[in-house]
Amino acid sequence: MAMQPGTSAVEDAVVTPDEEQITPGKVIEGRSLGQIAWSRLKKNKVAMTGGAFVIFLLLLATFAQWPFGGLIKLLGHPVNEYHQKAIDANLGGIPPIGTFGGISKDFLFGVQPVTGRDLFSQMLAGAWVSLTVAFLATMLATIIGVTAGVVAGYFGGWIDSILSRIMDVFLAFPLLLFAIALISVLPSGNTVRIFVLVGVIGGFSWPYIGRIVRGQTLSLREREFVESARSIGAKPVRILAKELLPNLLAPILVYATLTIPANILFEAALSYLGVGVQAPQPSWGALLSDAQNFYQYDPMYMVFPGAAIFLTVLAFNLFGDGLRDALDPKASR
Repeated sequence: MAMQPGTSAVEDAVVTPDEEQITPGKVIEGRSLGQIAWSRLKKNKVAMTGGAFVIFLLLLATFAQWPFGGLIKLLGHPVNEYHQKAIDANLGGIPPIGTFGGISKDFLFGVQPVTGRDLFSQMLAGAWVSLTVAFLATMLATIIGVTAGVVAGYFGGWIDSILSRIMDVFLAFPLLLFAIALISVLPSGNTVRIFVLVGVIGGFSWPYIGRIVRGQTLSLREREFVESARSIGAKPVRILAKELLPNLLAPILVYATLTIPANILFEAALSYLGVGVQAPQPSWGALLSDAQNFYQYDPMYMVFPGAAIFLTVLAFNLFGDGLRDALDPKASR
């Protein structure tokens, strides 16, 4: 292309931007990593649906009994109130009267066989137990695992060796058998059993997140920002708290989100085996265990607690997968 006199090749290559694309007075704002991750997460409709269901379930469990009787008093009947009129006395006093387990406007999910207790109220009260145990156990495991993993990965040497061997011992421990043996000899108080469930599940599952955090810390401790912190005399505690932990937040959040459904299943399994919370306090696992004795009379009694466990675990897994893709998009490629 011929050049006009008095122009250079650089000037000729410069393209003047379209004036219509320039917005006067518009300021280009940067976005934080959290804002970028949130924008990615919003685009994932499956993950957002799972997250919305999780929030809905948490609200149900929170306001099931509080305040002033909660949703149980508003929408259902007292948890331990018997309704013998809802049980068919002509069939041995076992199955509920009506189809689908006695579902009606008074009993949204029907009633329990024999006792006639409102299954909807039982499900709401059971949601509180299952989610409380799962969340507290996950919190305990995350605190212990992150602390041990960061310390082992950053300091290395004999500290790493000792903590890694401790993790291996806990990973090889027969958790289910230990939980059954320990909880079986406890008093019948459900408050004690809930705290023991939290301690057993969280106290023995922390090595899983501990190993993940340790591996991430081993790679981060050699990065430039950590070396810069050391060069200006920052103490190890400050480096761990200010430099490493913020960069470990994404995998910690993802793992914690995916651990909650696993703990829900573990609590349900213990309650199903009869070593979880005891009657009259309901839980989803205990309801499912009781339903196996009456499935020939009332199949719906088994459907509702089983569906609640399935949908809750599915929602948490979908949200956890979406959160992982939003925080680390390269991992999904």
